[in-house]
Amino acid sequence: MFLASFATGQWQANCYVVAAPGVAECVVIDAGQGAAPSIRQVLAEHQLRPKGVLATHGHFDHVADAAEIADEYNVPLWIHSADRDLLTEPAAGLSPEGAALVKQALRSPMVEPARVEEFDGLTELTLARLRFSVTHAPGHTEGSVLLGLDYRGRNAQIDRIVFSGDVVFAGSVGRTDLPGGDPRVMAATLRDVVLALPDTAALLPGHGPQTSMARERLENPYLQPAAMRN
Repeated sequence: MFLASFATGQWQANCYVVAAPGVAECVVIDAGQGAAPSIRQVLAEHQLRPKGVLATHGHFDHVADAAEIADEYNVPLWIHSADRDLLTEPAAGLSPEGAALVKQALRSPMVEPARVEEFDGLTELTLARLRFSVTHAPGHTEGSVLLGLDYRGRNAQIDRIVFSGDVVFAGSVGRTDLPGGDPRVMAATLRDVVLALPDTAALLPGHGPQTSMARERLENPYLQPAAMRN
């Protein structure tokens, strides 16, 4: 499997480009603020063409360049309907300080790409010969999702990759104090969705370094039994 990742923008959000072995088609995940130039560079260097742009959720730092890339390559942007409004109203999902930063960063109002598809009701999505599992995981935003892929590589301890957005990070979880966030909903997601992931899953989050479910189950303070009871 081909996998490229890079962090861009004011909040250093991770963007990913993933392709099946020997396949010239790929998928872009979380084309956030300032990601477009790096995406184009990766596509050109590896002679890849995207079949779709996927958004783990609708926050500006994860979708700011999504419409630009989707329209440039005439592919759909996939997002959960609960976060779709954030494609055109980014400030609606941010703190006042974040909204002010977005206002400064935008040269023109954000618009939806020509093609938008919704994750609602999907448990699987196949694009570019990649079969993603799609799991609704609200709490950070109402439309957050986890995107999973089977993995067969050099690390025998990993057989799954999960793009976890801002649901769970290395040593932490997504904040719930922004508009659309809900601590009780997040607690249920962590208990019923995140802790149900296998230890053999690698987590590729929306910010920071990758980690593994085995490590987070042991070390992440928000995933411990005491935290689940609060």
